Amino acid sequence: MRKPALVMLAAMTAASLSACTYASQETAATGSSAGASATADAFDVATVAVNEEAAALLPADIADRGTLRVGMETSYAPAEYLDVDGTTPIGYDVDIAAAVAAALGLEVDIESAAFDSIIPGIGTKYDAGISSFTITPERVEVADMTSYLSVGEAFAVAAGNPAGISADDLCGATVALQTGTIQQDEAMQMAADCEAAGKDALEILTYDSNADAATNVVGGKADVLFADSPIIGYAVTQTGDKLEQLGDAFATAPQGVVTAQGSETTDAVAAALQGLMDDGTLKSILDAWGAADGMLTTAEVNPA
Repeated sequence: MRKPALVMLAAMTAASLSACTYASQETAATGSSAGASATADAFDVATVAVNEEAAALLPADIADRGTLRVGMETSYAPAEYLDVDGTTPIGYDVDIAAAVAAALGLEVDIESAAFDSIIPGIGTKYDAGISSFTITPERVEVADMTSYLSVGEAFAVAAGNPAGISADDLCGATVALQTGTIQQDEAMQMAADCEAAGKDALEILTYDSNADAATNVVGGKADVLFADSPIIGYAVTQTGDKLEQLGDAFATAPQGVVTAQGSETTDAVAAALQGLMDDGTLKSILDAWGAADGMLTTAEVNPA
């Protein structure tokens, strides 16, 4: 459930996508000994057949170029992040981007970018944004979003919950999260609610990446890590016994591929996604990354 993208920032390095996805956590999310790596079965993009009906919907400039330019903020494991080489994007959204491109008869060109720059760049710099974008009314006012996955949110704390935090009441706690995420908006509302109720203040610490936020929870600077539930689960796995999930996941909502509003690209991507759902490719990708529970079966544009 990633960030509202409203501020234009410079894009970072562009990287061509290889077919293999060996998911090693590149950031050592504990800041110390989180060297454990999770591995997904390699996704072979060559197994994806061209969806001729979907490809026929592409605008001529994209079809002639032969590539689908995808904006992605690559620090959100296991959805999208950089491999141990520091340049190769990996994760389930990376595989999905490759599969959508292949279904459209295109190569994929993933550009690792500041998250807030992706939606403003759709239709000019990027053909699509695939980066754990939660579908929200604010976003569909400025872009089209085609659903493919439903994801919740969750909290994590240091193992053993030394600060005695309750998932039902974070007043008095220090919460670490990634800058610009929906979690930041929600934490700000929680903080306002704590103040209105006359309770201890909720402090919010924001970081450029979820890995940095997790590091500061493990290190004791913050009490609670707040992120999407798959990202919390992955952080717990990668930190060994240093983090644990606090309570159950909540606030489940759909995520979507972002494309230009009312565009032929939206139609083509939606048709390609639906084909990947129907033929089992999407499930196979999500299964490999442990995220298939949230898979949707209808690629709906701008769902209510």
